[in-house]
Amino acid sequence: MRVPRSLLFVPGARPDMVAKVPRWSPDAVAVDLEDAVAAADKETAREATVAAIAELPASDTLVLVRVNGPTTPWYVDDVAAVAASAAQGVVLPKLESPEQLADLRSRLDLPVIGGLESARGIGRCREILTGGDLLAAYFGAEDYIASVGGRRTAGSLEVLHARSEVVLAGAMGGVGLLDQAVVAAHDADAFRADAAVGRDLGYDGKICIHPSQVALAHEAFTPTDDEIAHARLVIEAGRSGVGVVDGEMVDDVHLRMAAAVLSRAGLS
Repeated sequence: MRVPRSLLFVPGARPDMVAKVPRWSPDAVAVDLEDAVAAADKETAREATVAAIAELPASDTLVLVRVNGPTTPWYVDDVAAVAASAAQGVVLPKLESPEQLADLRSRLDLPVIGGLESARGIGRCREILTGGDLLAAYFGAEDYIASVGGRRTAGSLEVLHARSEVVLAGAMGGVGLLDQAVVAAHDADAFRADAAVGRDLGYDGKICIHPSQVALAHEAFTPTDDEIAHARLVIEAGRSGVGVVDGEMVDDVHLRMAAAVLSRAGLS
């Protein structure tokens, strides 16, 4: 299963928005029972989510449900509802230990995307991502900075260390990674700039909080025609023993980078 370039969050209490997901064509959608739903509405939102997902037509979008976190009173019932629904996977927020992931795994057998979005979660991210069975993990910058008492800025320097820690842990564990949200939902330039940084750091895709961000995420995390052409030249050079492509030496690291480009493009 490919790591999604886009993970679009839609409120679980809004079945009308869930019904519109096919027109936006995200790689994955997370119908959200956590942040998007007030405490008083959790149970009705859960029922609405299960019903709305059952009505979705078959598509290439991976349909997930973000349950409430493992320390909340809604977690057990949320997971049970997802396991009995037409959902194809689950998003587990506020993931802070391998034990929490193991507990989820004991309750259902579906793909899991874990949320690393607290000081504890980032502090144990290597244990979590090297020892668990995850399709992907996302870095939640807003909750993380709140947990350490910092302040969010447009430049994101305050979360660079944590953002990078998640990349390192994901690489060690072979887990796909989804980059932080851009909360300026209608600022395409801000999203493009932030996505470019995430891609350069090593992320595979991005959280989307508005449908307009889906195409931008695909743009950022899909190799361009020029990148694909260059990667193919590097691979061919490696096969034929040519030592230079476009004036640059070709060695093992360049071959691995070229192979990664083709893999992200769905090519061999």
